[in-house]
Amino acid sequence: MDRLDHLEHLDKELVDELAQVARETVRDELREQTRRQRRRATLYAGSGAVALYAGAALALALGLGLAAALPDWAAALITAVILGVLAYLLRGAARPSASRPTADTATGAAHGRTLGGTAPGTPPSGLGMPYPPMPPGPPEAGAPGTAGAPGTGGTRTPHPDDIDPEQPHHRA
Repeated sequence: MDRLDHLEHLDKELVDELAQVARETVRDELREQTRRQRRRATLYAGSGAVALYAGAALALALGLGLAAALPDWAAALITAVILGVLAYLLRGAARPSASRPTADTATGAAHGRTLGGTAPGTPPSGLGMPYPPMPPGPPEAGAPGTAGAPGTGGTRTPHPDDIDPEQPHHRA
């Protein structure tokens, strides 16, 4: 038994050493990936700043070119309108439209969802059963023949608005 206890001690040291090596390897790999991503982000930021100045220089050149033939205020106004139209077109290109399928419309996640409209028939996740129908008003406690009335064993007849045609019908 004494010999097995010695091996158990060696196994524990080996596991601890392997765990330490694995931690150091993962740490070094993450540090290297972070360094590369930081460099890439810095290059993108520099590229964006240079593009902003290039766009400003282009707008200035356009305004000065128009100012040669028009009054200064008219050249500035035309330049502003051109930049506004360009911004509007770029915004439209960035937004999803009905003609181009997006990830939401391709999977059908946005189907039936209308801004300011009614709630969709299924939960937004697309999983699970449809939402139950809303009753037309609060339950009446004293009405005879209703399921919620105390002391009555009867059931009420469902209203046509309470029936969901998409819901499966089970007969007991």
